Amino acid sequence: MAGYAALHFKFTSSNMARKTTTSSPRRAKPRTAAKKHAASEGPLRRVLHVVGWILPGIVAVILILRFVPPPTSAFIITCQVERMLGLASGPAVMHEWTPMRRIPRHMALALVAAEDQNFPNHFGFDVDAIARAVEHNKKSQSVRGASTISQQTAKNLFLWSGRSYVRKGLEAGLTVLIELLWSKERILEVYLNIAEFGNGTYGVGAAAKRFFGKTPAGLTTREATLLASVLPNPKRFSAARPSSYLRQRAHWVQTQMKQLGPNHIDWR
Repeated sequence: MAGYAALHFKFTSSNMARKTTTSSPRRAKPRTAAKKHAASEGPLRRVLHVVGWILPGIVAVILILRFVPPPTSAFIITCQVERMLGLASGPAVMHEWTPMRRIPRHMALALVAAEDQNFPNHFGFDVDAIARAVEHNKKSQSVRGASTISQQTAKNLFLWSGRSYVRKGLEAGLTVLIELLWSKERILEVYLNIAEFGNGTYGVGAAAKRFFGKTPAGLTTREATLLASVLPNPKRFSAARPSSYLRQRAHWVQTQMKQLGPNHIDWR
């Protein structure tokens, strides 16, 4: 009887050991999955935490620049650094702020006619222009862009040149904030003052002085169309010494200005 009890105890203990051995991995699986889930959430939480700290600062800067003239831009700083390090040659960097009230209406209209004719109507992105650019790029080796004045302002003010998905993503986010926090007139005013109108020449004030020896208020319609026409490639073209192509483009811009009419950029 004692032997039977001992045998029964051994058999029961063996079964319990097997049950414990076989059941323990089942309990470990949920813990392993939970650890993996926690590990995957770690980087995401850190990114969201960083964004949560940075975003209010960006919003504050953009809100301040709604009222205060930007003292410089990312593109201007880049150009200055390249000159200092000898990475690029050219004339001294020139930048001069001119308030909108001192910029003639035909200069502002020329810029819109040349760069973004739908500027008064879109919310930072011209969907039709993007669609046309996609179709053109599929059929042609030359690449056509579809950036709006709002996008160009965001890029020139805060970002860098070049093509990358990271820069485009940041540009899109900044464009939305600028459209939300600034008026259309303010966006155009800032772009007129930070756009590169010639090698190392930023803003219509600096361009008018360097290329025509006058203030922006004295710019003629022809001079305004020449300045607007160099914007696709300001380091290649010169408003002071226009090529035949630049003169033709300036004539096209002037024709577009007449079709749009002066009230096209009437913000009142």
